[in-house]
Amino acid sequence: MRTTLTLDPDVAKLIEDAAAEQRKPIKEVVNEALRRGLLRRDQARSSKRYRVKPHRTALVPGIDPESFNKLTDELEDEAVTAKMRSER
Repeated sequence: MRTTLTLDPDVAKLIEDAAAEQRKPIKEVVNEALRRGLLRRDQARSSKRYRVKPHRTALVPGIDPESFNKLTDELEDEAVTAKMRSER
């Protein structure tokens, strides 16, 4: 099918760049891009909605929930201290 399209300048540039990079004719690059875009749209409609299935859990004995961020805090403190030393 032959048709005429008016492309925005940025889109035209993207197509020309892709054609040059892939060493393919512009016609082929446009057809592949349209095919990918239209197939994704159709697939997005037909895909099932993702559902999270929650479950009950408990902490392992001996793990203190108050200290979850302790290691992160210590590492952050070390990074700040090292940065301050290197700026001197």
